[in-house]
Amino acid sequence: MDRREVLGAAAALAVAAAGPAFAALADRPKELRIGYQKISVLLLVKARKLLEKRFEPLGIAIKWVEFPFGPPLLEALGAGAVDYGYTGDSPPIFAQAAHGRLVYALAIPARGYGQGIVVPPQSAIKSLAELKGKKVGVAKASSAHNLLIASLETARLGWGDITPVYLAPADAAAAFSRGAIDAWSIWDPYLAIAELNANARQLELDRAATAQNSFFLANSDFVAKYPDIVRGVNEEIEKAAKWAGEHRDDVAALYSEVSGVSLDAQKKSVARAEFAAGPLDDTVIAQQQSVADRFHRLGLIPEKIDIRDIVWKRKPAS
Repeated sequence: MDRREVLGAAAALAVAAAGPAFAALADRPKELRIGYQKISVLLLVKARKLLEKRFEPLGIAIKWVEFPFGPPLLEALGAGAVDYGYTGDSPPIFAQAAHGRLVYALAIPARGYGQGIVVPPQSAIKSLAELKGKKVGVAKASSAHNLLIASLETARLGWGDITPVYLAPADAAAAFSRGAIDAWSIWDPYLAIAELNANARQLELDRAATAQNSFFLANSDFVAKYPDIVRGVNEEIEKAAKWAGEHRDDVAALYSEVSGVSLDAQKKSVARAEFAAGPLDDTVIAQQQSVADRFHRLGLIPEKIDIRDIVWKRKPAS
């Protein structure tokens, strides 16, 4: 065996010994595309460059793509235009019903205080029951959509008892300020901004009935090809979420700096936010299934879906 043959054999043995680790190193994306909104712990991850620190040394560039709210983000995720992103509870349901290619990767269980239904300070509306016949602004297929439906049900009102006005958050804020809608179903920090800047008044909600979980999702093709990368993203989010829960003043200051939202509004938002991120457990899955069943019952999605079908079954790292 000459020198060339010896070197070739040695290289083959090295590859064989490295096994899956070598394959994982060689087979990796050049770019990881993260869909984000200017809310949630993902904003903290972006500001602190946690993904860049973890993945750029491996040759994986991080691309952040901003979206105004959840539905367009998940449309992009399902189409493969982004690889990973964050939304409230309703967008994944509409995306799954539309056969988008996505999976639930992580959840933040919530107590229901980061969203609300508000009316102008001078409004005669004092309770949910008095929304009957009124125009209510809401972002279609968003978490606020589910909040509004669930809240109406607690007041024994049906979806047909109000006039929903489907508006993106920025448009709804303008409509609310000029009195074009009677009420607005919305999440933080828009909720806090409305309370502070427009003296908006929250209607009393049954928080047990309206608590909403939020989710981190990934494109299913990307997860199938790069599970260790998605696992790494999850780990960074879980660590950031734990830190955020223990440093709320720092989080509010950082959110204000990177979002342009006033510090007072961010303090109000962060004080009532949930940050404990983790895998979807049976309780979270059951809650999300009830949301999906509600949308199907009202005819807002065309067919019944099973949430468990797109929950990522995480396996140990290879």
